[in-house]
This record gives sequence, C-alpha cells and structure tokens, in this order.
Amino acid sequence: MDQHVNRPLRVVIADDQALVRSGFGMILAADGIEVAAEAANGAEAVAAVRRTRPDVVLMDIRMPEMDGLEATRQITANAADETRVLILTTYDLDHYVYAALTMGASAFLLKDVTPEHLVAAVRLVRAGDALLAPSITRRLVERFARRDEARAAVHRDLSELTPRELEVLRLLATGLSNAELAERLSLSPTTVKTHVARILSKLGLRDRVQAVVLAYETGLITPGSPTDPPPGSARGPL
Repeated sequence: MDQHVNRPLRVVIADDQALVRSGFGMILAADGIEVAAEAANGAEAVAAVRRTRPDVVLMDIRMPEMDGLEATRQITANAADETRVLILTTYDLDHYVYAALTMGASAFLLKDVTPEHLVAAVRLVRAGDALLAPSITRRLVERFARRDEARAAVHRDLSELTPRELEVLRLLATGLSNAELAERLSLSPTTVKTHVARILSKLGLRDRVQAVVLAYETGLITPGSPTDPPPGSARGPL
C-alpha cells in the first residue's frame, strides 16, 4: 500500500443524491483529491471501482438497485485490491454501518461531516490508518456484534498469533490507540505499529477496524470486557 501513498489520491463517490455527490466532489477536488467517478447506486459503484481502481470509495448505504452493503462486499471481496470503502451514513450507530464494517468497509462518516474532516478522513483511510476513535468503533461493535461461530471457526485461526500479538489485539479491541497501547505495554510506538501490522497480515485484515470486529466475533473479547490486561501479562518486548 505504501507505494500508492505518493501518487494523487483518487476517489469514487457513490450516493443516490446528485447534490451530495457534487458537494463532496467539490470539497475533495478543492484539496487536490481526484474524483475518478460518481455512482448513483451500488451497481454503478462496483462498475466504477473496477473501471477506475480508486484508492477510496465514499459509499452511501441506502441506494436503489444495489445498496451500499452489497456493493461494499463486492468491492472488498478481492483481498489483493487495496481500494478502501468509507461508509456515509445519516445516523450515528446505524446498524447498517456495523453490517458494512463486517463486509469490509474500513470506516464510516456522518453525512454532516465538515469539509476539513471529510478530506482528512479520506486521506487517513487511504493510508490505512484508523479513522474512527477506537472507543467509537468499540461502542458500535458492542451494540451490534454477535459472536459468529462460522466466522470464528472458518475465518481466522488466532493460534497463528504470538501471545504478545494476542494481547495487542485484545487491548486494541477495547478501544486503545497505538499510543495508549505503547504506554500500557511499555513498548515503543514503532514496536506497537509493527505488532499491529503483523496481526493484520496474519489474519488477512485490511485495517484495525476489521480487527476490532473480528475480536468480538471470535469471542476474544466480549461486550463489557475490562480494558486492563490480565494479571501476569507480559509488559516488555518479546
């Protein structure tokens, strides 16, 4: 992904309201972000992504013909495709947002986002960083997540992770940022970033938002779990 960060950022905007598309398009273009295509429904969004290979898709959920959930699933189905999906929603903690995150979306924004936040969000998602405050992600997941035995069994083998990586994943899922993880575990920020990158790579995850979702769905952490590490957990580098 790093090889893409230095080239111009390209975005597809998918929303059934023309004014929303044009408004977001003007905001992004004013900051030097290229709008590669616009789409009025999910089917058009999928076609536009396959045609233009953008870095980020701004995806509305409720659209005709094909909604944003199915479009997100199709766009993120290919793990080798690094296009990120940023969900646009009218309502905070809409259950559709959680469904979109489980289908591969990297983050979500409310449609009343400020121009500055919109631009920053697109750049962060393109870089693979966390857009949402981890605590907001946790609140969303706790509200809607249910342990999915099929995903837990088929999807990920957590035994691939080292004890330290399991600890990092568990704490990440409770809402700690990289800086907070570094402080909690007495590690350098660079070491924490390396652990997170290895976790994502081993589990085939796109970003830390997906890691939070996975931690709940596999039962590694449950709603209401304490944020303190278990007694006797290692605190120094492995």
